[in-house]
Amino acid sequence: MTQRTPVLEVKHITKRFPGVVANDDVNLALYEGEILALLGENGAGKSTLMNIIYGLYKPTEGEIYVKGKKVEMHSPRDAIALGIGMVHQHFQLVPVMTVAENIMLGAESVKRGLLDVKKVAREIQELSHRYHLDVDPYAMVEDLPVGVQQRVEIIKALYREAEILILDEPTAVLTPQEIEGLFAIMKRLQEQGKSIIFISHKLKEVLYISDRIVVLRDGRVVGETTPAEATQERLAAMMVGREVILTVDKKPARPGKVVLQVEHLKAHSDLGEPALRGVSFQVREGEILGVAGVQGNGQTELVEVITGLRRAEGGKVFINGEDMTNARPRIITQKGQSSHVPEDRHAYGMVASYPVADNLVLNTYNLPPFAKGISINRPAILEHAERLIDRFDVRTPSPLTPAGSLSGGNQQKMVVAREFSRPIKLLIAAQPTRGIDVGSIEFIHKQIVAKRDEGVAVLLVSAELDEIMALSDRIAVMYKGEILDIVPREEATRESIGLLMMGVKRDERVDEIAF
Repeated sequence: MTQRTPVLEVKHITKRFPGVVANDDVNLALYEGEILALLGENGAGKSTLMNIIYGLYKPTEGEIYVKGKKVEMHSPRDAIALGIGMVHQHFQLVPVMTVAENIMLGAESVKRGLLDVKKVAREIQELSHRYHLDVDPYAMVEDLPVGVQQRVEIIKALYREAEILILDEPTAVLTPQEIEGLFAIMKRLQEQGKSIIFISHKLKEVLYISDRIVVLRDGRVVGETTPAEATQERLAAMMVGREVILTVDKKPARPGKVVLQVEHLKAHSDLGEPALRGVSFQVREGEILGVAGVQGNGQTELVEVITGLRRAEGGKVFINGEDMTNARPRIITQKGQSSHVPEDRHAYGMVASYPVADNLVLNTYNLPPFAKGISINRPAILEHAERLIDRFDVRTPSPLTPAGSLSGGNQQKMVVAREFSRPIKLLIAAQPTRGIDVGSIEFIHKQIVAKRDEGVAVLLVSAELDEIMALSDRIAVMYKGEILDIVPREEATRESIGLLMMGVKRDERVDEIAF
């Protein structure tokens, strides 16, 4: 039997940064018409490897072959010339330009000294038709939904005649329906002979779409398998290096009195645009209200207003029956007996240069036993830190280690340890597992459910629909600054919540798509 030549192969790729080995002797092969999933935790080396293949990084050691021929990558221009296209997790589009203008950027078509937009538009329409991508060449990018912007990125790669496509976390900001549409496009590309590297940490999607799966851990390839041979549990164990419990074990909620009441809340974004348009809801003690929605529909502003980080332009916020509208964060934290796990831990959840011990008392350092008058009680702070480090499994050399030197998962566990370790009645958790590994996700989910079972009211905001579905007792869906519906968890399906995330209300549905 003749052995196939890979369309792309990397051999013994190593990439070192100061103090870090991001890729360690990695070997990988991609074949024509194949969807290869590259799976791994955050920090496993997936994106670094793809950036090397795409010419954004130069490897410290190792070689790259395209169709059996050794190549040198000095920039993305070299990769594009070799038929390699990459769709980044954060799209590389200019919002104020049209689809056609974005696609031709850097590869302009000129006629009589002027840009030939019509010719490019015709090529886009032809590509759209061939691959079922359905994009208007004359639409402004800023007016397009996220899923359509992603199609623009794919067309941009195809316009440059890419035969190999790298999709970096392509489902991170998509609704279930948009994910289904993306997978249909990927299958169509595969039928046309294109080869795809699909980078993800979502096990269900990897098993659904890929032909082969390669797992990275700590910069090394630790295993290769196929969907037929693998399970979510086995893949999770390969990623983390131990068995991981993927299901959330929780008893039915026993809601009590209202802890958080939001009435007709209005606020503006940083750009001065309306971000909240009359949002109202309640969260009761002993329940988790999950807020679902595609990122950018007002969830960030909602959390910031409730926690005192953004000014409300209208409406009211009551915590434990007290009006906390536009109160200072310290008042909300201490008088309102609330805690906040922020979506951006670096901006709002920690001080990277401070020791872990100091980060664990950032919102209580002025209270006994950590302070007496103007004096700080260092022994009490260190004793408190050692107790929380052990209880919440924060992997750190010492309580005095700067927080910024910890891994992302351990930084998040440090923030969770601080916010969960004092008496509270309200927990606001925004994107609590963003950018962390499967093992840390398992731990944090258990802690959130434990807080609910203690009688705490929990407001959970997450862009991960699986997380919302697993943890919530009720689900509120935000779209363009409004809550379209609040659904009991037992009545919710991925499809019904996905349609709400796209702005389709219950009385407007024709049918529901099953993924």
